[in-house]
Amino acid sequence: MLDKSVGCLVGAAVGDALGGATETALPEQIQARYGGWVDGIAPPFHADWATARPLAPYHKGDGHLTDDTLMTHALVRAYARKRDHLDAYDVVDLLVPDLIERVVYIPDLEREGVTFHRLAAAERWLVTRLHHAHADPREGGVGNIVNCGAAMYMAPVGVVNAGDPAGAYAEAVEIAGAHQHSYGREAAAVFAAAVAAAMSPGASVDDVLTAVLDLARDGTRAAIAAVVEQARGYADWRAAIAPLRAAVAPYDTVGEEYRSPGLGARRPSRLHSIEELPVALGMLVVARGDFRKAVLGAVNYGRDADSTATMAGAVAGALGGAAAVPAEWSTVVAEASRTDLVEPARQLAEVATEVFALDRERFARRAERFAGLS
Repeated sequence: MLDKSVGCLVGAAVGDALGGATETALPEQIQARYGGWVDGIAPPFHADWATARPLAPYHKGDGHLTDDTLMTHALVRAYARKRDHLDAYDVVDLLVPDLIERVVYIPDLEREGVTFHRLAAAERWLVTRLHHAHADPREGGVGNIVNCGAAMYMAPVGVVNAGDPAGAYAEAVEIAGAHQHSYGREAAAVFAAAVAAAMSPGASVDDVLTAVLDLARDGTRAAIAAVVEQARGYADWRAAIAPLRAAVAPYDTVGEEYRSPGLGARRPSRLHSIEELPVALGMLVVARGDFRKAVLGAVNYGRDADSTATMAGAVAGALGGAAAVPAEWSTVVAEASRTDLVEPARQLAEVATEVFALDRERFARRAERFAGLS
């Protein structure tokens, strides 16, 4: 449990940090900026990162974690406080206060602050709807822009429900409902299920895909199936980037100009899917589960690279355990981000073990009652 939890959460953080450098860029722009494909921790895409994008003056790259990991660690702390399964009301009581009250180091702002200061609009929605507007937590996500904002931090749900993809899916649907709706909520649940499947001893990429395709619904399932089918024909992530983009494009609402989405972008629909999760799973297929290859594929795919690489890294790390994550990457990320990447994973493994013991007691009571009915 500890080994796979470390592999998952450290893997997710490393993917996040590497992908941050290339986020929003297209593959051809990435190659032009770096003189070829990115093969590890890279400097910021914009050398003048503090002024190049005034709305997002973040020092991404150089091994700096982004909001994906800040949110993941905040969810871990929520689990550490409750020490049981979470629901939408726990998002109000445990997660939101953490985002607006707890002071943490924010790597790509290079200063301490509350996590809320680093969040994008779709994540600030959590605070607006739940803390200020007092919305029903189970309906808090309705009206938000539909994106990967909830999915990007759902890996802990998969760890807590290790070996039970359906349980992870159900719990993530409940939690993510406070933040997202439509295919954004669905993606969060499917990603949690993928991690839960990968946490099983001896699990393979095919085991993860079987679990995912059994649970996913509507456009999310169709997008994953299309990307995975395309991915099976490739063994090199460089060659797979364009075909995977073509496979997911019919389900993606953002469009080819990632920084200039059209009026139909990120609106609720049962026919569409976020792009990040299908591509992350596709890169896992291309990489045959290899952490380094899957993450580099996601990083060089560009677009929402940090979230895609976070998801690929989480699943590949859970499959391979701590040793699967290159130490030369995790060490630099931890130092550059002034963040202990292992401690949250240790805490989560401990909580997951306690939760399983509670589940076993609950099921024993149910089994006893059910036996009395027969």
